[in-house]
Amino acid sequence: MGGSEGQLQVGFYSNTCPQVDSIVNAIVRDAVLSDPNMAAVLLRLHFHDCFVEGCDGSILIDNGPQSERHAFAHQGVRGFDVIERAKAQLEGSCPGVVSCADIVALAARDAIVMANGPSYQVPTGRRDGLGSDLSLADDMPDVSDSIQLLKAKFLNKGLTVKDLVLLSGAHTIGTTACFFMTRRLYNFNPGSGGSDPAINPQFLPKLKARCPVNGDINVRLSIDEGSESKFDVNILKNIREGFAVLESDARLNDDIATKSVIDSYFSPFGPMFEPSFEGDFVESVVKMGQIGVKTGFLGEVRRVCSAFN
Repeated sequence: MGGSEGQLQVGFYSNTCPQVDSIVNAIVRDAVLSDPNMAAVLLRLHFHDCFVEGCDGSILIDNGPQSERHAFAHQGVRGFDVIERAKAQLEGSCPGVVSCADIVALAARDAIVMANGPSYQVPTGRRDGLGSDLSLADDMPDVSDSIQLLKAKFLNKGLTVKDLVLLSGAHTIGTTACFFMTRRLYNFNPGSGGSDPAINPQFLPKLKARCPVNGDINVRLSIDEGSESKFDVNILKNIREGFAVLESDARLNDDIATKSVIDSYFSPFGPMFEPSFEGDFVESVVKMGQIGVKTGFLGEVRRVCSAFN
């Protein structure tokens, strides 16, 4: 059955639904080929699901205005339709077997691979949660959180300072909206305005040109300047050099503990002496995928991901 991670195990469906990987992979592949940003979208969906009530598919439920997916902290989260397409195919092949929570975790892995990132084995066996409430998303990490708050929120989920840096490294792919940039560019010090001093002076005019004052807050910009479609360590290089787009990414360079993690990937003695960003990221994302999982007799296996059975 392969390796085991906590109560989850690699190959959980090897007897009950052996085609699970190929079905999810084909759906994700089609989605990313038609929308290149979908790789980042599916990875973000996994993160947002796991940080609220654990990795239990709670974010997928759509049962009215109070459902979790409508939380302020989940703004811009997409990819629900991709998960539903995979679920529908799996229900045709092996009904009632594969959980929506597992589909989210598998889709994130396949999305990373589609962005030239590392492949890895996903321990499965999650069951779908029975709750969904937007108030439960109040503790989601936010782009304007202080570094102390970010560390506390990750620690609360059993994740270390290193995990915080690596999972923020997921910003190596994808885009953000000018909506999330306004405060950082024009009102960083409430009252006196101004920009975040951590932004490299060479980079600031470029950011302001893309997100002008009173401009369209829905305009998208790459989070990893110069390498937005490729999964690589460039995001940490950008953070180090003041080219971080998101405020929360920039804060990683202000703190001694998070900065030392970033610096470890840039050894003065060359690549031979550096840890593998891709390898370490895999460890952190697999660890994140085990937050608050429901297994065994807990939860259910939904027939449709957006509704409880």
